[in-house]
Amino acid sequence: MQPKHILGSVKIKEVLSALEQFAPLPLQESWDNAGLQVGLTEAEVSGALLCLDVTERIIDEALQKGCNLVVSHHPLLFRGLKTISDLTDVQRTVMKAIEQHVCVVSMHTNMDNARGGVNFKIAERLGLQDVTFMNPRRVGDVECGSGVIGTLPEPMVSCDFVLKVKQAFDVECAQCNELLRRKISRVALCGGAGDFLLDEAAAAGADAFITGEMHYHQYFGYEQRLQICVIGHYQSEQFTTEVFRDILAQACPDVPTFVAETNTNPILYL
Repeated sequence: MQPKHILGSVKIKEVLSALEQFAPLPLQESWDNAGLQVGLTEAEVSGALLCLDVTERIIDEALQKGCNLVVSHHPLLFRGLKTISDLTDVQRTVMKAIEQHVCVVSMHTNMDNARGGVNFKIAERLGLQDVTFMNPRRVGDVECGSGVIGTLPEPMVSCDFVLKVKQAFDVECAQCNELLRRKISRVALCGGAGDFLLDEAAAAGADAFITGEMHYHQYFGYEQRLQICVIGHYQSEQFTTEVFRDILAQACPDVPTFVAETNTNPILYL
């Protein structure tokens, strides 16, 4: 179901509703905290800043762009706060958002698991065809899944495939296991920390598996079974803002939207 078209002045709660219609909150994992993070939703939206992470610099950018709404992928609040002061970056960000009347909403694993969400965007960037959920399940009447699998337009040798991935996501390097000695056709993927899907990718007949981060010991045992390609958590999910932008362009066309220029990736490659 596509979000309805909202005309005229738009309240923050209507933007939140449109996002949740696309990726309902029940699709999120049990440990997650998607949805409203900070703020009052009855206010009219002056603009929405779309980002991956919420930091003080993101709140500053929202203010500079005249936005009173931040839509992020990663939740600002994962755990309950017992204190709101200036002791941590999260506390300072919450304080600044409240002081400046900026509302923060986050669409995390519900957007990962939704059809047309984060993983479908990654597949689109790679030009994959016939993309489906790797291990589909249903939440109520909604089909969802933690990862997707699709087919390259033409089979590729492993070195060319890794180069294609690096170019598509503009990454400095990729962490890979032993290069596959057969051509790659079927590709499974999961943005962020998707290492829990390695066995499912192999069982689904994938030749390659792309994700954002993995533990060292998980690279063992897949030699010549599956080409592993790990590109960085931030890098794998960086185009989530395009998903947000497209949802709001259709559902809330009167709301000015801006993709954040602030790079919040805390990891440097030196």
